[in-house]
Amino acid sequence: MAEIRGNAASVTFENVTKTYPGANTPAVDDISLAIEAGKLVTLLGPSGCGKTTTLRMIAGLEMPSSGRILIGGNDVTRLPATDRDVSMVFQSYALFPHMTVMENVSYGLRFSGHDKKEAASRARAGLDLVGLTDFGARLPSELSGGQQQRVAVARALVLEPQVLLFDEPLSNLDAKLRRHVREEIREIQTKLGLTVVYVTHDQEEALAVSDRIIVMNKAVVAQDGTPRELYDAPANAFVADFIGEANILDCEVVAVQGDEATVRLGTLALKLPARGHQAGPAKLAVRPSRIEIGPAGAPQTIAGTLAKVTYAGSHLELVVATALGDVFVLSRNVDAPFQAGDAVGIGFPERGPVLIKA
Repeated sequence: MAEIRGNAASVTFENVTKTYPGANTPAVDDISLAIEAGKLVTLLGPSGCGKTTTLRMIAGLEMPSSGRILIGGNDVTRLPATDRDVSMVFQSYALFPHMTVMENVSYGLRFSGHDKKEAASRARAGLDLVGLTDFGARLPSELSGGQQQRVAVARALVLEPQVLLFDEPLSNLDAKLRRHVREEIREIQTKLGLTVVYVTHDQEEALAVSDRIIVMNKAVVAQDGTPRELYDAPANAFVADFIGEANILDCEVVAVQGDEATVRLGTLALKLPARGHQAGPAKLAVRPSRIEIGPAGAPQTIAGTLAKVTYAGSHLELVVATALGDVFVLSRNVDAPFQAGDAVGIGFPERGPVLIKA
């Protein structure tokens, strides 16, 4: 039986802009990015941020208004989709309902000139890869949503593309199946060393599957980094709030010495990485899970009152009213005897707060 091989290539955008006719603002505005061969990179952002337009320009389904797009170092800016070695898995799966699973998977191979025997052999290898070896004779209507998604992945993989594109691939699946299918996609990508560009608006999904995440907002790149970099050190308030929840608090940078800032947060003095800040008013982001909560009056805490306590199974969700405003806290201590109205103190561990751009 034929094997599916990795054929990974890098993707580069050089000052790419896309403006649709009649639009007042660009859908993508002068973005530059580099996606390394063999990596899974996610374009993440809210609806209308430009991520799907960016994906479609890689595929050749949209042409940029200006700038250059390179795949494997070759300029493909003006090449049509049919002349690019790229495959796309659509949100709707786009399976042919009258064709069997085997016919769906082998369709692209037959269309591109492979003989019937080779196409069938590679289609079987693709179905093996996604765990659907015995499903070749079924119609798409006889499959579950997760199985249909895997057929769509197999159909793309058998073409051995330089770049594999996913457009919101899990949005039609329930939560448990989403987790299972995203793990399968990641496993296949890693095993074959594929270059994958993956579009989603689901930050949990992006954190789980990505080597890198490119966060987009209002047609530009808001931040580009590893999942841990974006979660631990968001560049600004938008990224902090979009990649997981964050409390955005007003503070003051009292002094900066080298790369370290002395920051006043309410009654506390904190030592934090300066991240380019100078003395003056500033903002910091802190994850709810990285705030400590304890009895009122404890040293190095800010006084507050519990406004709300919600039991969420694995954790407590707490809203603490403070002089800084309401602060949202997650506590793993589900047996703590917290009640609304209690006086408490909240503290900020060393790996908690991060200075951000407003």
